[in-house]
Amino acid sequence: MNWLEILGWIGSAVVVWSLLQTRILRLRVLNFIGCAISVVYALLGSVWPVLGLNLVLCVINIYHLRKLTAQKETERAYKVLTVTPQDAYLQFFLDQHTTDITEALPEFNREDTLNGEATEAHIVLHNDETVGIVVLRDAGAGEARVLLDYVTPRFRDFTPGKYLFRDSGLLHSRGFTSVVAPAPANSQTSKYYSALGFVPEGDTSRLAVAQ
Repeated sequence: MNWLEILGWIGSAVVVWSLLQTRILRLRVLNFIGCAISVVYALLGSVWPVLGLNLVLCVINIYHLRKLTAQKETERAYKVLTVTPQDAYLQFFLDQHTTDITEALPEFNREDTLNGEATEAHIVLHNDETVGIVVLRDAGAGEARVLLDYVTPRFRDFTPGKYLFRDSGLLHSRGFTSVVAPAPANSQTSKYYSALGFVPEGDTSRLAVAQ
């Protein structure tokens, strides 16, 4: 096997790997990389059908990447529906995503949270698709405590959290002046909240709510 064949196999492997991704943006990026490698392989090896196919796939990926990147920062793509912690659709959504929530947020106790601590819940929509759930507790003095902040795997490369906490104006409209989230130092959770503008405070992070 010469280096050109190895290049072709690498391109094919990256394309296959891309199809195993649950995050749509990551899928498109990896698929584009795999197709681009295959274009180089086909061009150098004069494999014209493979070249044509992968050129078309590169163009398709570029189109979707531009569209996804635009949506990533477009406020119009997001809406927030405020419900009670006992809302029937909220319960249904949590039922459907129980396994993923347990893996991503093992400290979340659904029964205790929704039937005790929680005072409000917010469903984040992207167009007509539910992409995230945020459950809060009103701690008094204008402070909201995050009890659950969950985003579906497909949208973890996007910005539903940024929209709800910073851009929507929702928290301010509900009388909150700050929001506090559990975020142990140097954890992925801490990095996520830091990217949203939260300031670390021990094992939590705090965001001043914009007016």
